[in-house]
Amino acid sequence: MSVSESVPNDPRPGVAPSETVDRPPGGPGDPGRRTGAFAPVVLPVGRDLAPAPTAAATVTTPAVPPPGPSPAPIAAEQDSYIATALGDLLDRASHTAIARVTGGLSPAALLEAYLDWAVHLAMAPGKQMKLAEKATKKAQRFARYAAQSRPGETPEPCIAPLPHDHRFTAPAWQQWPYNLFYQNFLLQQQWWHNATTGVRGVTRQHENVVAFMARQMLDVVSPSNFLATNPELIARTRETGGLNLVRGAYNLFDDIDRVMSGKPPVGAEKFRVGREVGITPGKVIFRNRLMELIQYAPTTDTVKPEPILIVPAWIMKYYILDLSPENSLVKYLVGQGYTVFMISWKNPGPEDRDLGFDDYRTLGVMAALDAVSAVVPRRHVHTVGYCIGGTLLSIAAAAMARDGDDRLASITLFAAQTDFTEAGELTLFVNESQLAFLDDMMWEQGFLDTTQMAGAFRLLRSADLVWSQIVRDYLMGERTPMIDLMAWNADATRMPYRMHSEYLHWLFLDNDLAEGRLRIAGRPVALTDIRAPIFAVGTTQDHVAPWRSVYKLHILTDTAVTFLLTTGGHNAGIVSEPGRAHRSYQVLTKAAFDHYLDPDGWVAVAPRHQGSWWPEWVGWLGARSGTPVAPPAIGAPGAGLGPLYDAPGTYVMQP
Repeated sequence: MSVSESVPNDPRPGVAPSETVDRPPGGPGDPGRRTGAFAPVVLPVGRDLAPAPTAAATVTTPAVPPPGPSPAPIAAEQDSYIATALGDLLDRASHTAIARVTGGLSPAALLEAYLDWAVHLAMAPGKQMKLAEKATKKAQRFARYAAQSRPGETPEPCIAPLPHDHRFTAPAWQQWPYNLFYQNFLLQQQWWHNATTGVRGVTRQHENVVAFMARQMLDVVSPSNFLATNPELIARTRETGGLNLVRGAYNLFDDIDRVMSGKPPVGAEKFRVGREVGITPGKVIFRNRLMELIQYAPTTDTVKPEPILIVPAWIMKYYILDLSPENSLVKYLVGQGYTVFMISWKNPGPEDRDLGFDDYRTLGVMAALDAVSAVVPRRHVHTVGYCIGGTLLSIAAAAMARDGDDRLASITLFAAQTDFTEAGELTLFVNESQLAFLDDMMWEQGFLDTTQMAGAFRLLRSADLVWSQIVRDYLMGERTPMIDLMAWNADATRMPYRMHSEYLHWLFLDNDLAEGRLRIAGRPVALTDIRAPIFAVGTTQDHVAPWRSVYKLHILTDTAVTFLLTTGGHNAGIVSEPGRAHRSYQVLTKAAFDHYLDPDGWVAVAPRHQGSWWPEWVGWLGARSGTPVAPPAIGAPGAGLGPLYDAPGTYVMQP
């Protein structure tokens, strides 16, 4: 597959006049990707899609006849179409084969980060001297601690685990000799952090990658992972006479069988969509190739005149917002007198490889908004976006504001980023090398697989999501009881090749939305055009969309922003129904004309409230809603929006 751009009179050495310049295919907008045919690439221009030149541009100069006989014409040199296509195919196939071994990680990206760190460390004798000094002091600290440690005595630890590290909290770890094992491990972990950070000259991303990989390798050799060095495992083995290891072996083989056969995790069968979860009554009233739109049945005599349209992330299935009846946000909103519409995204397959990021806007957000406006005409709409769905909603809202479409009553964003310069540890996997590698992997299969996506998220929290599970399930012989949120988390979705590539390049890598380069329908969009009030939610323990990154919305918009920071993570912080224990939140509103307050200053002054944040948000919506009216009909048959299926619909059932 090649793009031939004629470059007449090119002054570059070695390029003959009228020579064609071949460029590799596969970038965003490649129309040949659906069928695998080699076709001209559509090159991104200003972060938009525009057709490539179709004919050579000709420069006309006055003819000057040479003296004597004319020389024979020189044939223009042109690369073979087949050679270009074959070469590109070989490169992609090679990357794909390597990706199967590395789990999608680019060896070149990792090697580049390592060499950047290693070379700069080798040229930093001062840093080496400090590290040697730290190693000596840590050895002395450990020696003093070991000398004070003996059976029956528990000296004061010489180093404490990090607040989020719960591997060594059991009292048994304070007994000799296990206290020596974990104290030595923590000291080495701290030294390696010092060694991989603070090396002058190393780029920030390379430093983060090296420090991250060092943590991963250290997590592998943690004393908590081995029977001989884990006192909790030893005690359990003695108590059960080794039956815990037998049960653990059974659990291991059972999990292998489930993975090989595509079965859900143990206990997930207790949470079936449409039976135990996702059971709020409603109807699918609209359907296209990308999404189904669910309208939920009212449960109150009157409803607010402004409906709510929810745009969930397509990296997950929508029913995280409609889990069990006791923690369903949809059920809660309907019970508060709102007419709720929900987008349920299709789980894409290879046939959807050509769906782009803007297709999710037009076939998703805008198509759903048109349907809502047909069911509830002449009403403004409260819109809600979750995670990447919130990012898409922000882009759609900016494009609507640019074009004079004022249908939005408000915009609510759940853990959604609009600036990606500090997008958490996911940015470790976002650079030119890694994205080229990932593009080639997706190019072959047409999508990003669920296992590849889940593996990346698990890797970010390997101590909690990988090694602790191995210890618990396969050495302790225990099974963590399945809950609805865990079952939903295992029900993952795929990502179309073109959409995911565009999303990573335009937003994560180039930050085009925040920096004003993103083009929608041929023209740039800016969040500063939005005038609808915004309610943004961040969570304190979010590793996908860190709250400080979400908070940057304050400096990207010129409208009123109410920011709420709640305890919990990316998912559990959002699913925070009233009555849940140990929940609190802070909230503060910045008017459009108020001065900017940085995140630390915001935390210092924002009042804290105990309990769920849902009532706070519903109160905010209510203050921007009209007098209650009679509930609308389900669908709009006159507009071709008659009920199609009962909720939860068909797309959510796709494996």
